[in-house]
Amino acid sequence: MSTIDTFFQPSGSVTMPLPADSIAARAAQAVLSPQEIARYSRHLIMPEVGMDGQKRLKASRGLLIGAGGLGSPLGLYLAAAGVGRIGLVDFDVVDFSNLQRQVLHGTPDVGRPKLHSARDRLAAINPEVQVDLHETRLDSSNALQLFEPYDLIIDGTDNFPTRYLVNDACVLLKKTNVYGSIFRFDGQASVFAPGLGPCYRCLYPEPPPPGEVPSCAEGGVLGILPGLIGCIQATEAVKLLLGKGSPLIGRLLLYDALQMSFREFKVRRNPKCPACGDLPTVTKLIDYEQFCSVRGPESPPPAFADTTVEELKQRLDRHEQVFILDVRNPEEYQICRIPGSTLIPLPDLPNRLPELDPDREMVVHCKSGMRSAKAVALLQQQGFRKLKNLKGGILAWADKVDPSMPKY
Repeated sequence: MSTIDTFFQPSGSVTMPLPADSIAARAAQAVLSPQEIARYSRHLIMPEVGMDGQKRLKASRGLLIGAGGLGSPLGLYLAAAGVGRIGLVDFDVVDFSNLQRQVLHGTPDVGRPKLHSARDRLAAINPEVQVDLHETRLDSSNALQLFEPYDLIIDGTDNFPTRYLVNDACVLLKKTNVYGSIFRFDGQASVFAPGLGPCYRCLYPEPPPPGEVPSCAEGGVLGILPGLIGCIQATEAVKLLLGKGSPLIGRLLLYDALQMSFREFKVRRNPKCPACGDLPTVTKLIDYEQFCSVRGPESPPPAFADTTVEELKQRLDRHEQVFILDVRNPEEYQICRIPGSTLIPLPDLPNRLPELDPDREMVVHCKSGMRSAKAVALLQQQGFRKLKNLKGGILAWADKVDPSMPKY
């Protein structure tokens, strides 16, 4: 019988993958005020929650990594549910581009630290909840210390280095990690509980090559999607804290919003996993930026020259014959473009090389400079030599050359 088979209980209760004794001890001391009883009355009449369960929630401590797309529904619903202590880790400020999906924040919050607007919103929903603000970048130097006081870690991050960091810190501390991720119309969620099932490294042993998976800033995300995935994470968190139901341990839930379909895959612990395997080699936290950028014995990318948006503007003003290649997606090109640029999206570039003159000087750009760097490397491999990558991409052009240009 597998670990997962023994985890689920016929009664609907689970063997808690959490520090049950400490939660129970704190819950025994918890008292619900008349206002709290009124607030949580719909919970209290449910046999799966009741007074004892609500006291467990009040005594529980959950740490949310990120106060953005996933962190928004997580924070809102965990606070509304009465999780007594919620920690938030973030260091970003609210941007207009966040408002399409990050519902913790509103238009008046643009320019404010996300943690400050999140704190105000959660306090408005439930002033009984303690909100801890950790306004810092999560890294190997602070993760273990930040995670230690909390019963449950909930991962709402959007990049691979932080996901591997969260996973390894949770495995080392034996803390359960409620995982979620989103991209365009697709989302996924799971629960990684050390000792009871696989970890994130069992699911994804190695990160993808740098730049292979676009970020949400490059590929976009349906604004509603993080609401649904974040709610799934919040549901799993509440179930785990209550010790009820069948959590997503050993299961990966995939959601396709375009098709409105859910699929589920079993994920088993890898005995050779470097983090949670039988002979783990991850015994301390590492440099995860380096880990996600190193891809084995690959040759380094060819060197190429950068040019700035100011230099490009000066050359255009002098009417120099500079070919500007835009490798963004057509949807981005419709939002804004540098005058005179030619669009060939990066995925189409290998098949459209005959359209380009290798003897002509070319400035390549994208949104911020990452995709254009890949395009320059590809063109160099095909014999193009008169190439420059536009530093900062079209965002730098909007900031430093044409402030009237819309940014996205």
